[in-house]
Amino acid sequence: MSPSDVLIPARELFQPVIDLESGAVVAVEAHAPEAGTLPPDAVLSPVPTDDAVRADAARAAHAAEAGALLPTRLPLMVTVRAETVARGEPVLTELHRRLTATGRRPGEFIVTVAGGFPPFQRQAVAAALGALRGAGYLVGLGELGAAHAPLDLLAETVPYLVAVHPALARRAPSDARRTALVRALVELAHGLGTHLLAPGLSTEDQVLRQRELGVRLALGPAFAPPEWRPGMPVTVPVTGRDGGGGPARPAPVDLGPRVSEFTLPAVTLADTATADEVLTTLNAETGATSVVLVDARQRPVASVDRTRFLLKLSGAYGHALHAHKPATRLADPPRPVPRTVPAVAALRAAGQDAERVYDDLVVTDEVGRCLGIVRVADLIRGMAPSA
Repeated sequence: MSPSDVLIPARELFQPVIDLESGAVVAVEAHAPEAGTLPPDAVLSPVPTDDAVRADAARAAHAAEAGALLPTRLPLMVTVRAETVARGEPVLTELHRRLTATGRRPGEFIVTVAGGFPPFQRQAVAAALGALRGAGYLVGLGELGAAHAPLDLLAETVPYLVAVHPALARRAPSDARRTALVRALVELAHGLGTHLLAPGLSTEDQVLRQRELGVRLALGPAFAPPEWRPGMPVTVPVTGRDGGGGPARPAPVDLGPRVSEFTLPAVTLADTATADEVLTTLNAETGATSVVLVDARQRPVASVDRTRFLLKLSGAYGHALHAHKPATRLADPPRPVPRTVPAVAALRAAGQDAERVYDDLVVTDEVGRCLGIVRVADLIRGMAPSA
C-alpha cells in the first residue's frame, strides 16, 4: 500500500478519462460522494438553498484535495453544479481558494459545470464560466442532451470539453433516435472546436458505439474498477477500431477542422522542475508523450519530448549529470499553436523543423496559456482523406 492510499479516504472515487484514439489515460475524474451534493434536477427548487450550494462546492473541493494526493500529474476533473456557480463571486472565490491550496495550478483542473438551470440564471452561469476560464481553469459543460441548458451557451462560453448526459451515452447503442442525437452533438462539438466526453460507459458495446459515432473521450466502469488509481491498468475495448465505422467527422468547411478539435490535456510541470521530477512524472504517466513546462501564468516555457529526454538520461552518467538540475536544460522551445488555427496550418508548422517533426504541439488560448497538446500523428490521421 502506497502512502497516498493511506491518506486518501476510502469514499473518494477516481476514474480514468480515456482517449479512444490511443487508449491512453489523459485525465483523472475525482469524486467525493459523501461530501454533499445538490439534489437531482427533477426535484431542484428554482433557487437551491445555501446549504445545498455549500455542500456541492465542498464536494468538488474535497474531490480535488483527494485527487491532489494521487501520484499523478494528469489533469484532475471535478464537477460542480450550474446552480452552484450561478451564486457568483463568493462561491467561485472559495472554490478557487481550495483548489489552488492543493498545490496544483488552475490549468491542471478541468472544472465541469453540470446540470440544467432555470432560464433566469443563464447570465449568471455564463459569467461564472467566463470567470473560471479567465482564472485559467479548463472549463467543461456536463450532462448535455438531457438537462436544461441552451445550446448557444456553448458558443458563448467556449468550453474545453462537453460531456453528454451519462444516460444518453449508455442508451445510444440500442436506440436509433438517441444515436442520432449523440451523432449531432459530436458534430456540434467538432464545429465549436471542442471534444465530446461520454461518461458512465459500462459495456464494450457502449464504448465501441461511441467511438464509431466520433466520440474522442470517455470514462466509466467499462475501463476500470471502482478501486482504480493512476498507474493501474485500464481496459480499452478497441476490437472494432479498424472496421468500417471510424470516427465520424463533419464534412470539411473552408479550411477544415481547427486544431482545438485534436487537443488533448497536457501533462504540465512548473518551469522550475528538475529533470528528476520530469522523470518521475514520465514513469508514472506511461501514456504521456511530452511534459510541458509552464510559468506561473500557465504559459508554456519549454517542452520535454519523452523519447529524447529518456535517451539523454539513460546515457553514460546521464542521471548523475542531469537529475538534480533544471529540466529546461534537456528541454526544447515549445511549439505553440493558437486553438483557433486550422489543423492543416498546424500540420504545416510541425513540418518546418525537420528534427522535431513529430514533437507534440502546445495549444494556447487567447492570452498564451497552455490549454493542452496536439499529437502530430492525430493531425495526420485527421487530415488524411477517407478511404
